[in-house]
Amino acid sequence: MKILSAQQIYEADKATRQHQNISSLELMERAAAKLFDWILPQLENNHVLHIFGGTGNNGGDGLVLARRLFQEGKIVKVYIISLGSKKSDEFVQNLDRLQRLDFKDIFWLYSSADFPEILIEDWIIDAIFGVGLSRSPEGLSKELINYLNQKANYTISVDMPSGLFANQPLLDKEAVLKPDVILTFQSPKLSFFLPENKDFISQVEVLDIDLDQHYIDQMHPLATLITDEKIDSMHQPRKKFGHKGSYGHALIIGGSYGKIGAVVLATKSALRIGAGLLTAFVPACAYDIMQISVPEAMLITDKEDKFITHIEIDLKPSAIGIGIGMGKNEKTMLAFEQLLKNTTMPMVIDADALNILSENPHFLKLIPKKSILTPHPGELERLIGKWANDYDKIQKVKDFASAYDVIVIVKGAYSLVVYNNKVFINTTGNPGMATAGSGDVLTGVLTGLLAQKYEPLLAAMMGVYLHGLAGDEASRIMGEEAVIAGDIVANLWKGRGKAEEARAKRKEERKEEREDRRS
Repeated sequence: MKILSAQQIYEADKATRQHQNISSLELMERAAAKLFDWILPQLENNHVLHIFGGTGNNGGDGLVLARRLFQEGKIVKVYIISLGSKKSDEFVQNLDRLQRLDFKDIFWLYSSADFPEILIEDWIIDAIFGVGLSRSPEGLSKELINYLNQKANYTISVDMPSGLFANQPLLDKEAVLKPDVILTFQSPKLSFFLPENKDFISQVEVLDIDLDQHYIDQMHPLATLITDEKIDSMHQPRKKFGHKGSYGHALIIGGSYGKIGAVVLATKSALRIGAGLLTAFVPACAYDIMQISVPEAMLITDKEDKFITHIEIDLKPSAIGIGIGMGKNEKTMLAFEQLLKNTTMPMVIDADALNILSENPHFLKLIPKKSILTPHPGELERLIGKWANDYDKIQKVKDFASAYDVIVIVKGAYSLVVYNNKVFINTTGNPGMATAGSGDVLTGVLTGLLAQKYEPLLAAMMGVYLHGLAGDEASRIMGEEAVIAGDIVANLWKGRGKAEEARAKRKEERKEEREDRRS
């Protein structure tokens, strides 16, 4: 699913009206019908709906919704905030339609003295500002937003929480509504996925209003969601006569005294995600731990007991993952530099390997093309420098990825995969995955996928999705607070299983559709 900018949404609206030969009023009716269909089943008879609107098109959506609810016999009150003389044509026409129904409960808000009393069981519908907002609310509109935020009522925002921009940095956090749910049109907005907006985003429901899909398909989006359909299209099923050599030989390099667990986690997850063979290169102190913890893995040890000094291997791996628990000993840094010089295949670079890169920027030009870098926020800042806001961060990551021809995974609640000036947003995962070792598991997953010959960008997208899916399954079973990294590894197979089930279901649905067409 594409994430469009406010301007692109405006253009898609326009194209839809032209290609479907409908008016802006008819498109507004369609959007409000979707709002109505979502809200109506959840209403109880005693619910009073307080709809707050501006005088633009978002307010127009609110007026159409009010009309439909009123015609259904629901108790509705409409409040229009006076923001000057400017009113959209759609707002004016829908206000007239509502008034012609002899609807009496329309109130204009000229000052805070006009703000209504709202009973706790009533609902609030926010239709004040939409995607067209270009500056933070001030004056009376900000007062109204603060007034509504103080209420404990169930609150729904139409398309956008009023005061939040669709795709530009937030300027005034005190002027944004905090709804319980956002009913957004056609596709979610980029601002919904950014950490700086976390206080304003809870539940998001996307309402398809049938904008011209052919036109949208031609657009270059701000970002693209990684969905199960996307993962389905990437999947490379195993062959009946395949053998362990068919699915690659992964090499995991890392560990130092006291940090061998990171390599254990990465090694297990690379095998669990499907790598046919795996060798771990570790300091000598890890020998017993690794042999006991992961008997399925082969092992090569450094001559040094406590850290890596020379990466000497006599195998040709299909993929390399490096950095987990590795430390930054000077000899380790030199060993990493030598590996970079001698390696041309894309590798997965994480943890201390990232920190070594940030401390030795001349190493950056040695990174094999299309390697996958997996920084958490602190590691990312050390690589690209400080950022002013989340949009600035994304641009800096794009610039970095382009400069070195690498894929960067920005880890977080919605991990971003950035490559070739494109951004992909992961939709799986949960707060239970904020636990030590979770990133080591991801490194193993990514390395295991690369070993199976997935293209690096596809491996990055599939890796974050399946990693998150396993975390979701672990949290479902254990609760978010109880999840540890080993649980994510243990549930990787369940995550893959859920993806397989969804794939089989879609395959059956497509088969039924073909049969229906034939009949």
